[in-house]
Amino acid sequence: MAHSRTHLACPIAIVEATIEVVWNLLLNTAEWGKFYDVSVLYVDPPGPATAGQRLVGNPGPGFLPLRLVFDFTEVDALNHRLGIDGRLPFGIRVRENMVITPIDSARCRVNYNCDFELPAGLRGRVLWLLLRRGFDNGPADSLSRLKREAERLMADRRDA
Repeated sequence: MAHSRTHLACPIAIVEATIEVVWNLLLNTAEWGKFYDVSVLYVDPPGPATAGQRLVGNPGPGFLPLRLVFDFTEVDALNHRLGIDGRLPFGIRVRENMVITPIDSARCRVNYNCDFELPAGLRGRVLWLLLRRGFDNGPADSLSRLKREAERLMADRRDA
């Protein structure tokens, strides 16, 4: 059976938070480590997400010397669209597109498309065998973490 070098994961979530809360979490890239499973090492240039910005971090447990690099290719505040070209450990690449759409004044829908590309040859086949569940579970987990943090912030606002 032929092995595909690409895999598309497209989790979707309805978030019980305003579009502004979710969007601001995404723009504040230096703070992603507070809710995503990443330790942010640096963001260049610093500040809110912009096209051309780069985030470098450690995925998962910080004791492993792994790096991920996210280059922001699109930050469209009007349409709440975020595009990222990512380089993950082991030569895996990912094109991420996130779109946030308002449902009403207190909820939004987040579409998160992750188009993974594995290295060619034996290395890619081995990575697929070892990590294939993570290509769906990883984006779903990231979206779940974003949803939880946005909803926590909304609850804190209501309680204040």
